[in-house]
Amino acid sequence: MYADREPAPTRVSRRTVVAVLGAAVASGALFGTQRALASPAHAAASGLDDPAKKEIAMELVSSAENSSLDWKAQYKYIEDIGDGRGYTAGIIGFCSGTGDMLDLVQLYADRKPGNVLATYLPALRKVNGSDSHAGLDPNFPKDWRTAAKDSVFQQCQNDERDRVYFNPAVAQGKTDGLRTLGQFCYYDAIVMHGDGDDPTSFRNIRGRALRSAKPPAQGGNETTYLNAFLDARVWAMKQEEAHSDTSRVDTEQRVFLRKGNLDLNTPLDWKTYGDSYHIG
Repeated sequence: MYADREPAPTRVSRRTVVAVLGAAVASGALFGTQRALASPAHAAASGLDDPAKKEIAMELVSSAENSSLDWKAQYKYIEDIGDGRGYTAGIIGFCSGTGDMLDLVQLYADRKPGNVLATYLPALRKVNGSDSHAGLDPNFPKDWRTAAKDSVFQQCQNDERDRVYFNPAVAQGKTDGLRTLGQFCYYDAIVMHGDGDDPTSFRNIRGRALRSAKPPAQGGNETTYLNAFLDARVWAMKQEEAHSDTSRVDTEQRVFLRKGNLDLNTPLDWKTYGDSYHIG
């Protein structure tokens, strides 16, 4: 959703709790599990971290989060969508109430001291964990859009997206022996739900799926496991009104899964929130 559009909360989904996962990725012990080797067939397949596949992942998420495939246009996006998380902004929906926006602005200040957003760091620390705009209004949205023109800030957004969401999702997907589609299903879930301790977080969605199916790394069938994961994801989405429209699973991810497109190969055709999209 672009910043200059009318707000449409029912079309937008955001995470609940943000957790720092970089250390877990580096150690190979992710989400309480030990790293397992995927089968040679899976290891040979292209992963979501392949540059072309990663671009597809960014476009797929943007279709659901922003109603557009142009994810790079979202660096400047910022609004309060009324979901209790304060301001939502940028390419992955960094939120002033969940900590990831604070981490992003701190990184920007570290890389470019004195930038236009640096003065908001004290306010961002105070509003973290709430929906408050105290110390941010009236100029924070305007200054965010100014910062978004800076390539340094754009790279900060890319790097925080990768550190907190993309890299952990891909690492866990590979640990579980999943190919590109499965890795994307993990990534989309972390983007929306984060990886906190609450019942609807990514780790608990995955745990719910593991109670009914085994991933390939544990000898299970990949399609069966992904169906179980998406079932658990839909359950989690329906626990919160803001996430209750499950079309990003039903008319996107399940479409690819039913077609057996486990490597997320193009062309891709799907819908999110009733809108049709195509990647050739």
